[in-house]
Amino acid sequence: MIRFDRVVKRFGANVVLDELDFAVRPGERVTLIGPSGSGKTTILRLLMTLERVDGGTIHVGGECLTHVRRGERLVPADEKHLREVRKRIGMVFQQFNLFPNMRVLRNVTEAPVHVLGLPVQEARQRARELLEVVGLADKLDAYPAQLSGGQQQRVAIARALAMRPDVLLLDEITSALDPELAAEVLDVLRDVARTSDITMLCVTHAMKFARDVSHRVLMFDRGRILEDKPPQELFERPEHERTRRFLRSVLEET
Repeated sequence: MIRFDRVVKRFGANVVLDELDFAVRPGERVTLIGPSGSGKTTILRLLMTLERVDGGTIHVGGECLTHVRRGERLVPADEKHLREVRKRIGMVFQQFNLFPNMRVLRNVTEAPVHVLGLPVQEARQRARELLEVVGLADKLDAYPAQLSGGQQQRVAIARALAMRPDVLLLDEITSALDPELAAEVLDVLRDVARTSDITMLCVTHAMKFARDVSHRVLMFDRGRILEDKPPQELFERPEHERTRRFLRSVLEET
């Protein structure tokens, strides 16, 4: 479902991703861990086309995201192509990014109506179902400011799922929440993982969540993958000293 082929990303002289190769199968749940600045969030931003690659290619669902073919050459994709492929991808950010002037129901229906072209009634029915899934069926008419941080993040999850993406990206979605609110958001995502075949790519410091939902966990450092293993194996028998040091520091924080 996702394939990075020798992807390079630089910010000035700083090489954030260094000829990165990795793939995620359809329906697979993969978690990226590692220190700040190791390139994890950059991967998600490239998939959302918030950043452009400096080398290599990215494919989503068998279609090239970053480039299009012109005759015999691959050339950087234009905005129209990016928009089309991006419809297959949903993302939940650290900050909730809800529209403050819209009630919860409209926050969830706005993009399906205006981007996917769904009829309003169909979008509303889908939104109600998803808000029930995330435990907010009683908050349809609330404004974001009337919700707790955990509730706002659950609305953001429902909004991402309302676009019916093939891929769901999660970027440190509990980092702005206190532990109790973070737990309720992670419980919702556990339910989504259990009841859905959606492909999930997650950046998190919540190691228990990574262990519970992931098929694979990738340890990143300096733009490269140090380890790529099932969660139990990586957490209990890490190969690299760098991984062991990182896990000790994260577990001490939590």
